[in-house]
Amino acid sequence: MEMTSNSPDMREDGNETPHDGGLGVVGEVLAASADLSVMLSPDGTVTSVVPGRGIDAFAGLDAWVGRKIEDLLTSESVPKLRRALGTLERGEAGARPVELNHVDGEAWEFPVRYTLLRYGADGSVLMAGRDLRAVAETQSRLVQAQMSLEQGYEARREFDTRYRLLLRTVSDAVVFLSASDGRVVDLNEPAAALLGGTRDALGGKPLSRALKDSERGDLIEMLTSAAVTEDGTPVEVVSLAGDRRLTLRPQLFRAGGERFVIARILSADGADAQDDSLGTNLAQLYAKGTDAMIFTSIKGEILSCNDAFLELIDAAHLSGVKGQSIASYLARGQIDVNVIVDHARRSGHLRAYSTQIVNDLGAETPVELSAIYLNDRTHPELGFILRDTSRSEALRSSTGGIRGGDESSRGVMELVGSATLKEIVAETTEVVEKMCIETAVHLTRNNRVAAAEMLGLSRQSLYVKLRKYGLLARDTDTDSDD
Repeated sequence: MEMTSNSPDMREDGNETPHDGGLGVVGEVLAASADLSVMLSPDGTVTSVVPGRGIDAFAGLDAWVGRKIEDLLTSESVPKLRRALGTLERGEAGARPVELNHVDGEAWEFPVRYTLLRYGADGSVLMAGRDLRAVAETQSRLVQAQMSLEQGYEARREFDTRYRLLLRTVSDAVVFLSASDGRVVDLNEPAAALLGGTRDALGGKPLSRALKDSERGDLIEMLTSAAVTEDGTPVEVVSLAGDRRLTLRPQLFRAGGERFVIARILSADGADAQDDSLGTNLAQLYAKGTDAMIFTSIKGEILSCNDAFLELIDAAHLSGVKGQSIASYLARGQIDVNVIVDHARRSGHLRAYSTQIVNDLGAETPVELSAIYLNDRTHPELGFILRDTSRSEALRSSTGGIRGGDESSRGVMELVGSATLKEIVAETTEVVEKMCIETAVHLTRNNRVAAAEMLGLSRQSLYVKLRKYGLLARDTDTDSDD
């Protein structure tokens, strides 16, 4: 019995096919060749939907019939469809398939690549689609894998930075050795000094080359044996340079499938007794030195200073400056302090930063400042050394040397050699950016709209940067966004 055009066709499995708008044989061809076919009327209304055979996920799309196709697409896909329809209407050759994302409320979303064809004389459009969900899923997994790799790289770089900072700042002499061949994997400066060499010269070389009467195999055997003993018996050796008697206290560990030995090196001949005389010499240098020296809290509050600094600011006694902020004596005030503290905390030190010291009478003296971040304690501190450069300034002025504005960049120039250009630019850019944002917020009395206009930023961009630098925690009582 022949079916009428108003009754749905029956599949071989007994299920009804979606509305095909009377496509007949064409609908069968579309079902066999395309994953999803959609027929549009000239005004963009869906007149029929034909899912591909075996594509169960596209079943039940009868609800599309009678609806505008644009209502079934994401907002990003609507302009793409309009451009494709315009190209088809103009009859331009070489029209490419267009990828559209279908959406039905918030229930689900899936991508389809459509090829648009004219159908019939009334201006109807046939959209023959290919399911892209598998491709989208693969792309999503690729993006997730890439993000995981990036996070892994960032974590590794962060760990490497912590490791190298710890190795550089720890006062104990430490050396890492490969348990298989006895080569030096890494060591710090105190260890290199006790062994009579440098980190570059000793790195990658067998430790036995820096010791007298030591064979590589025998040394590794002694170190590994000492590392596994319960009492931790040290290994005594003699350095080749200076015949210094040393004691190695090894520990064995495994990383990346390989065994390594970390050994703490101690001097066995009392060489550490120099520490007392060194402390005395440093105390004398601090008290009688011609360069001004200051120790402050991490916020810049003066904890102690020597007589050279008191003379520089014309102060009578330490009690008059103790507890004061060092920003009170700098020409650019808190701006200088922010730059100095940020650089010192990032790289551990700041060298040759040019600024001016202002005394209580308002007189300004050009100085060259160095700062050191002292974080080997519960409450980190900052150490400053200031040198009066008024004479050299006069000399440079008379000879046409570096002037005013260029001097402020010398602190940044001193970073060359200790970091890559990319790292230097990134660090200095962030410091200057944070400093400018803080200044704008302060000048506008925390008016975020005015600050954004002052900086030439959108309000949203300013909030992003405030959140980035932890500046959103300000008192909002005076915040005036309107």
